[in-house]
Amino acid sequence: MPFGPPGKNAEMTREYNEKRKTISISGVQEKYSLLLDKNELRLIASKGTHILKPIPTERLERVGDMPANEHVTMQIAQQLFGIKTAACGMIFFDEGSPAYITRRFDYKRDGTRYQVEDFATLLGKSPEKEGNDFKYNASYLDIAKLISQHVSAATVELIRFFQLVVFNYLFANGDAHLKNYALMESDQGDYLLAPAYDLVCTALHINDSDLALHDGLYKGDMDERPFQNYGIYTRESFILFAEKAGIQTSLADQVTDQSMKSALKAMEMIDRSFLSKEAKKKYKDIVGDRHRRFNMK
Repeated sequence: MPFGPPGKNAEMTREYNEKRKTISISGVQEKYSLLLDKNELRLIASKGTHILKPIPTERLERVGDMPANEHVTMQIAQQLFGIKTAACGMIFFDEGSPAYITRRFDYKRDGTRYQVEDFATLLGKSPEKEGNDFKYNASYLDIAKLISQHVSAATVELIRFFQLVVFNYLFANGDAHLKNYALMESDQGDYLLAPAYDLVCTALHINDSDLALHDGLYKGDMDERPFQNYGIYTRESFILFAEKAGIQTSLADQVTDQSMKSALKAMEMIDRSFLSKEAKKKYKDIVGDRHRRFNMK
């Protein structure tokens, strides 16, 4: 990019802050809107074509690896798991520091926007009603039920959703909350799951929970035999969740079997990523541990 990151000089930081005021994207990580104009990216206040995430200012372990973490996790989801994701890449500022960049998927070619509603909105959750934790106050079964209610092709989209829930567990994304899942209007006017976004191995940076939502897969999931046997979520926990969501067990078995194979293949992609040497080892250890958990019977 022909400019530097925020915080390096006063003038550029003021421009970042001004542009950030009007971007309507949720999340605590700093995000900025970019416009691709004649093969050059520039900061813009609204109607950008891309979203930029520099290294965040939060005090986290291996914080400098966050752009590479999100990039490789998204690529694993798309290339190995076949999950439909937002297009993304790594990009570098003029002084060499990395950032994560993703192309917006909510704008049509004519400049109008597709209708996109995240599941916090669909469930009527808001900070005014439930405080700052509003986007965590639900279960993944609550999302599945809404998909069944609002999506005409619910059978197909439920399987896509189930695959994404499994993926987020295997890759230790402890921040897969309600605002990170959404329904999106299609060109035909019906609603489908939006492309996956904000996929990141949070365990690489913080010691967070195995599942983001406070009610887990569904209320009472920890009282079930599979969880009681080991004190952790295993493959059988997710099969029970799939049954409650209305997904045929045979299809859930196919998804989990393929996910287990794909998780092992991901080790090579992690090694080829932009992550630091230390972060690569830690990431592979995390995925290896989740794979072992998932395989417990």
